[in-house]
Amino acid sequence: MMGAGKTTVGKELARRRGVRFADVDHEIIARTGVSIPTIFEIEGEVGFRKRESQALDDLTRESDIVIATGGGSVLNPANRTLMLQRGVVVYLNVPPQILWERTRNDRNRPLLQVEDPRGRIEELHRARDPLYREAADIIIDGGRGNPGTMVRHIEKAVQMLDKKFPCER
Repeated sequence: MMGAGKTTVGKELARRRGVRFADVDHEIIARTGVSIPTIFEIEGEVGFRKRESQALDDLTRESDIVIATGGGSVLNPANRTLMLQRGVVVYLNVPPQILWERTRNDRNRPLLQVEDPRGRIEELHRARDPLYREAADIIIDGGRGNPGTMVRHIEKAVQMLDKKFPCER
């Protein structure tokens, strides 16, 4: 979900593991040279989602990388499949109230530029939460914990996955 802390936590996880970090939204901005709101304005959400899927496909082909996906990446079943096939998927589960607190003043989130952004966050969470859970190898409750604590939880969960499925990772 937008505002869950994917970029902050992802950067810290990548730093601790000594690997590259990539944010799908930032990758799209670098490729197009324009902001996400501009892409939404010109191409609509459909055009943006196409770009998002292509960037995700390209990034998941790399090894030794931590990727922060866009909040809506899980909407596309093909994206969920390639994330699961090409890596370990971590869902930072953050309650809608906290997402609202983190994003309420951010004008760079096109999906929240509506009359009731708080209601929109709740609606997005209801729709996306089951998809995130379907795609996740690991679910981390990301409410009020600091990024370092969340990264330690992720590292511990990945270690447990490696022990459980050593030949599949």
